[in-house]
Amino acid sequence: MIDPAVAYTEQLRRRADALATLCVHAGEAPGADGALDPPIVMSSAFAFESAEQAARAFRGEEDAWIYGRWGNPTVAALESKLAALEGAEAACATASGMAAIAGAVLATCEAGDHVVAPRSMYAESARLFRERLPKLGIRTTFVDGDASAYAEAMTPRTRLLYVETPSNPTLGVVDIGAIAGLARGAPERPAVLVDGTFATPFAQAPLAHGADLVVHSMTKGIGGHGDVIGGVVAGSAALVATVRDTVIKGFGGVLSPLSAWLVARGLRTFAIRQERACATAAALAVHLESHPRVARVHHPSLGSHPGHALAARQMFAYGALLSFELAAGPGGDDVARGREVLESLRVATHAVSLGDVRTLVVHPASTTHSTMPAETRRLAGVADGLLRVSCGLEGTADLVADFDRALG
Repeated sequence: MIDPAVAYTEQLRRRADALATLCVHAGEAPGADGALDPPIVMSSAFAFESAEQAARAFRGEEDAWIYGRWGNPTVAALESKLAALEGAEAACATASGMAAIAGAVLATCEAGDHVVAPRSMYAESARLFRERLPKLGIRTTFVDGDASAYAEAMTPRTRLLYVETPSNPTLGVVDIGAIAGLARGAPERPAVLVDGTFATPFAQAPLAHGADLVVHSMTKGIGGHGDVIGGVVAGSAALVATVRDTVIKGFGGVLSPLSAWLVARGLRTFAIRQERACATAAALAVHLESHPRVARVHHPSLGSHPGHALAARQMFAYGALLSFELAAGPGGDDVARGREVLESLRVATHAVSLGDVRTLVVHPASTTHSTMPAETRRLAGVADGLLRVSCGLEGTADLVADFDRALG
């Protein structure tokens, strides 16, 4: 019988090999001067050869660089690479992950429309649906992440089915294909938008499962080095063009050329970074599940995870994120015990964000998800003693020892 850990290691190796060439070469070619790296084009405006060319460009009859907010060669090269990695016709890079999410929502919804979204999601995304969109006349129903709950919540005014999978911070897994099937069967075909930040294109391909658009915070695993903020929306050329017109030209959520260059540089090592981080996360999840001071571990690789079978079908890998809940202790103050563990770590870093080369650990109830009302957090499964771990590139044995020391 094959050892599951060995089989998963081989699975990760095959996925990394499948993406490695795209990561290095997609969207890039030596320039006229022979430079291997695309130049950082910092110009805000571009010269026209003639008045007639300018008029054609503004009429959309000729491709030409016009103005930095509308498009930039460095950003366009990154977008080509991202579209290739997602298997998409097109991609639009944005100033941040939230710009990508908000832009995609506003490109598909207007006043009077209805959205169905999961309870378990990134807190700022939840705040967008809960607080900001209602001011624009867009209403959201929050549901558990299964397709039947989505189906029950849909109305004739539903224009968007929003999915975050795996979810932040409980690693819930949603059936993208089933949600896409609901959309196809609806009289007024809603769009299906998937936030795949936790998975990255390494672990999941939402468009292949029927999603219309996929968004990522490129700040995370795509950029991968904790030194750049950015987002991306990928999908059909027509939908992405609508998103671009909304979020880039309309609202100005522009990614800078320098940021685009940094993300592209990070993507060249994306496949091998994710291979390593995903392997570490699975090993750490197994170890923590057996720890006496840990009550529960959330990672799709585990047989105890309710979404394990679905993740095995839907994902290429189980991802580099996990979370765990501390076992009950004296005094019952889960928040205090979570903070105690955080402050005892020496290899892992106590910091927000994820997808870094460093392993980052955070206490969601008091930080990333503190804007959620307590009851909303409870319904989303965000326990007070839950810690979220984004595995980096440190040695697995060093991380295991670090968590053992902090827990002990």
